[in-house]
Amino acid sequence: MEKLPEITVNRLSIYRRYVKSLLKKGKLLVTSEKLGKKMHFKPSQIRRDLSYVGQFGERGKGYNVKKLSQGLDKTLGLDRKWQVALVGAGNLGRALSAYPGFRQHGFKISVIFDNSPTKIGKTWLGVEIRDIKQMPKVIKEKKIKIAIIAVPYFSAQQAADILMRSGVKAILNFAPYKLAVPEGLKLKNIDLSTELQSLSCFLTK
Repeated sequence: MEKLPEITVNRLSIYRRYVKSLLKKGKLLVTSEKLGKKMHFKPSQIRRDLSYVGQFGERGKGYNVKKLSQGLDKTLGLDRKWQVALVGAGNLGRALSAYPGFRQHGFKISVIFDNSPTKIGKTWLGVEIRDIKQMPKVIKEKKIKIAIIAVPYFSAQQAADILMRSGVKAILNFAPYKLAVPEGLKLKNIDLSTELQSLSCFLTK
């Protein structure tokens, strides 16, 4: 996956969503033209992207939907189940823990961490909220490689440091803070307030 450009990975995720819908409808074949029309990409771009996945197409007929779906799953690492650690049991953390899209795509939040005595020991959707001091032990025991940070900005770097020491290799960061992480750790930042500010700035022009 490291060899794939990130923009290509993003497009493959979009293709996968539509291919899954075709699979549910019992469709056997789909062409790059059909995919392009539905998702507003050039067919040539789709063919280049899908060349990373494998040879599931037949000239003049299209792609085998079932095999293409399986190939996309494997390429995106979605042919397995991933345990995820969530750090932060605030309002955002609660919303993320309840988001059904994670489970639908093979991501299971299996543990939640927080430092609030009023939250530790409680359960959300069957997942126990653990003391943040237990992060290294629990993450190593569960062999968790993916984590979500949903804490205030002033706690984000500390949470990331503990996650890295615990063996986490990929972090989805919702805290409005630029994390310092070593090379080899995959970091994705999602700053909701900044994204909204960019929209408001656009509307004031």
